[in-house]
Amino acid sequence: MSTTAAPPVDVLIVGAGLSGIGAGCRLRISCPSTSFAILESRSASGGTWDLFRYPGVRSDSDMHTLGYRFRPWTGTTALADGPEILRYVRETAEQYGVDRRIEYGVRVVGAHWSCADARWTVTVRDAASGEESTRTCRFLYLCTGYYRYDEGYTPEFAGREEFGGTVVHPQQWPDTLDVHGKRVVVIGSGATAVTLVPALAREGAQVTMLQRSPSYIFSLPSRDPVAAALGRVLPEGLSYRAVRWKNIKIATALYQFCQKHPRRARALLQGAVRRRLPAGYDVDTHFTPAYGPWDQRLCLVPDADLFQAIASGGADVVTDRIDRFTRSGLRLASGRELPADVVVTATGLNLLPLGGIGLSLDGEPVEVSEHVVYKGMMLDGVPNLVFALGYTNASWTLKVDLVAECFTRILRHMDAHGRTVAVPRLPEVPMTRTPFIEMTSGYFERSRKLLPLQGESAPWRLRQHYPTDARLLRGPVDDGALTFG
Repeated sequence: MSTTAAPPVDVLIVGAGLSGIGAGCRLRISCPSTSFAILESRSASGGTWDLFRYPGVRSDSDMHTLGYRFRPWTGTTALADGPEILRYVRETAEQYGVDRRIEYGVRVVGAHWSCADARWTVTVRDAASGEESTRTCRFLYLCTGYYRYDEGYTPEFAGREEFGGTVVHPQQWPDTLDVHGKRVVVIGSGATAVTLVPALAREGAQVTMLQRSPSYIFSLPSRDPVAAALGRVLPEGLSYRAVRWKNIKIATALYQFCQKHPRRARALLQGAVRRRLPAGYDVDTHFTPAYGPWDQRLCLVPDADLFQAIASGGADVVTDRIDRFTRSGLRLASGRELPADVVVTATGLNLLPLGGIGLSLDGEPVEVSEHVVYKGMMLDGVPNLVFALGYTNASWTLKVDLVAECFTRILRHMDAHGRTVAVPRLPEVPMTRTPFIEMTSGYFERSRKLLPLQGESAPWRLRQHYPTDARLLRGPVDDGALTFG
């Protein structure tokens, strides 16, 4: 980090992943005269798609919706692998000149708003030297995602120190790990686990997915036949928009069906699994969750690869609880011994809302969990602060791109009317408040007390329904709830 004081900018973006690069591109497109910089704590851009290196890492949303609305995804795969996505994100940054605005190895540790100056003073720490300095900006735009990048979540397991093999968390996958011919136990049943199991089987491991409880799993073709057909007869941009809207409508309809008709949805999802597995396979035990469809995120697998790995004998599923690690594997609550050379703890993430950055207003700390979210992007009573958190029931990018688009409209409105401050104000009439994220996944439940709140109606509540949310975020900027000064 340079010892020379960095010049103030209009917008300081924190995070150079999918959200931060998208935000920078939106500023370049819609607010070309707005100055901005992107601060990235790691040494490379790409966020999640640069961090995760485990075998088979890929999207769990189709690329026509995970890709940016302003830059069509031209790959042939609907569920792309990590390197493909990383290349797409970095090429987008280069195309719009955003890559030249990124500063690496700079971690934001605090941000303090001054009403007198109408500016944020942001404290940053150099990752190499530990030296701290400050930056100033009109708007602080947090694109940090919602989980910790330096560690994943691993429960305490009795006897772990006795295990004679290798234990690895997917978030810190070692480049040198060779699983060929080894017995690998993957602990977990979420998106990471169902991605790892077939990938490790293809590498020659004998894999067991050990789950405490099942997840809903749905197979999609790795290549979208409609996209391929439209691509042959329509211009690229038009084809992309058509497929994107097709996928948005299908995903939204599936989510609504699961929420309104959970019993029918459960039966359909289980029936699809049964058709993929050998006759007599115990679907009720291994693929029947205790919760309703989409109460937690639905896991997508391309071309039924997980079920193929099970059917071929390269992988199996065990539903049980862990009693303890042993020298040679795991002892389960049922008394069964599960031998292992490698244990992968695909047990989830640790949440870190708004990057764990300490916020204050005129010296008073901001307790994020006490604030209500405006349009899914700002906190009530906190001036000139925007954050990007994607959907939990659809593609992440659908939501964060709406936020970036809405933010540029706010900036243009303020510039046109000579305003410097934008702050959401709650109505005087009390409203019911609920957690901002209502899904019951373990990582949300563990961090519920850290998350902000949402109200009972717009603009203090989003519907997790893209067409409805798009109308709200593309609606009037001066809506009475967002005040300007």
